Parts: sequence; C-alpha cells; structure tokens
Amino acid sequence: MAASTTFEPVLERIAEEVERTPGRGRPAGYIPALAACDPRSFGMAVAEPDGSVYGVGDWRRPFSVQSITKVFTLALDLAREGDALWEHVGREPSGNPFNSLVQLEYEDGIPRNPFINAGALVVTDWLHTRTGDAAGELLAFLRAESGNPGLAFDVEVAASEEAHGNRNAALAHFMASYGNIDNPVPVLLDQYFRQCSVAASCADLALATGFLARHGIRADGTRLLSRSQAKQVNAVMLTCGTYDAAGEFAYRVGLPGKSGVGGGIIAVVPGRCTLCVWGPGLDERGNSVAGVAALERFTTLKSSQQRDGCGV
Repeated sequence: MAASTTFEPVLERIAEEVERTPGRGRPAGYIPALAACDPRSFGMAVAEPDGSVYGVGDWRRPFSVQSITKVFTLALDLAREGDALWEHVGREPSGNPFNSLVQLEYEDGIPRNPFINAGALVVTDWLHTRTGDAAGELLAFLRAESGNPGLAFDVEVAASEEAHGNRNAALAHFMASYGNIDNPVPVLLDQYFRQCSVAASCADLALATGFLARHGIRADGTRLLSRSQAKQVNAVMLTCGTYDAAGEFAYRVGLPGKSGVGGGIIAVVPGRCTLCVWGPGLDERGNSVAGVAALERFTTLKSSQQRDGCGV
C-alpha cells in the first residue's frame, strides 16, 4: 500500500542524493557475517499510523536488525513491569562506547540506559524471566506489528555473534556479580544473540515501530504502552539511541531514533509517521553514514513542505 504522496518525492530525492554521496563508511567488521555487506546499499521506508507504507531503494530487502531490537524488548518489558524496570537500568546517556565496561563498576552494576549492551542485557534478562523465551516473544511481536509472518532469526549471524561475544559475556557476568541478572549467563547470552540476529526490511521495521507514533497503540488497536510510557521510550531513544553520538544525531535529525550495527536506523515522528533507513556502511561510532544523512534530509525537506502547506 502506498503512503501519502507527500512522502514520495521526498524519499526519491533523498535516494538520489545518497546515491551521489562518495563516502558511506564501512560495514561492521567485528561481526564476520556482516562484514561482507556492500556499503553502497541503501533503502528507506516511511509508514503512517494507519499502516500505509512507502519506500525507495532496497526498502524490502532484509538486513540484520541488531541493536534496533532493543527498542522493542524495552517496550515489551515496560508494558509488564512499569516503573520497576528503571530500578535495574538507568535512563541517562552513557558518553562511552556501547560495549563499555567502565561505568558498571562505578555504578554498582546498574547500566546507564537500556540501549547500551549492558542495559539491553538487563532488559532481555527481565523479559526472559517473565516469558521463558525473550527472543521468541520479541519475534512474535515484530511479526504481528509488521504484518510479516516470515520474519526470522538469522542463524549465521547469531552464531557469529556468539563466537565473538566475549565482551557481552563479561558485561553479563559482571552485572550478575551485583545481583542484577536473574538467569544463567549462558542462557541470557543465547537469548540476546538470537534477539540481535533478527533479519527484517525497512518496510518491516517502519511498520513495527508504528506503536510509538500511535502513542502506545499496537497495529491491531490494542494498547501496549500508556501514552506516558510511549513518550518515555521516545525520550530515551532521542537521548541514548545512537550510542555515544546521540547528541550529534539529535542536533542533525531532531527525532527519536535507534541505530544498529547492521546499518539500520528507526525514527519516530509521534502522531505522524515512523521511518526506517538502511545503509550498512558505519561511522566510527557504529551508526549508518547514509542513514543519518538520509534522516537529516528527511526532516529538513518535510519541514520545508510544511512551511509550504504540504506537510504530513
């Protein structure tokens, strides 16, 4: 289904500009299964709250979602636990790389936010305790919200992450020593690596993120989060969603967003639309070079349309 025609010229113009961009970074080399991606690949999709969706480029091509899944596990946990979740994970930007061990010792095993690896491990641990299968719960949610029952884990990517997951294991063991992890660390890591290995397209993720544009309402009309909780998730995305480059992302794009080292970024315009962009070439902080540039152009161009009376 095509979205409002006001999106079409904007996305096509962005795709043309990205195609002319000479440097687009490098794929994540520390995950061998991702290293072979072509950094010139690009896709972008936008979904309206009613489920209309439109895209350009490789917008239907599945890619490794990676840390973008942290938004969905956070929402699923927050729906169950409410404010009790924030006793185990903070809401502040870390200012350090996403897999850093440094702050945990100073802060008694409480991660700064749910989007760095330590925080995501805590969130996944809570979800696994409550459901018995955190990764399965996440996958079922993504299938339902995207309308794509074919979404699946990428076994090769999960195995690749497990083989190179010593830093995540260290984070989990360290937090377990402070009593901030319930499940056995090997069980938690298996759940976490499977979670991050989900393969989905820009269209899938733009649709799956729609509940945040609808202020907590799922695609079937039921409520997952209260309006306040949806606002909280968007706020943490804005301040913490792009690793230690969140300030720069907020300055350039001005939207709540969450990136993953597979090259994807989701973004939310509350009440208006959700977006997903994919470009596997990353900058030094792990964010898609083409993705950030595309979202910056989107907000600039849509602002211009709005001034001219053609806004979303």
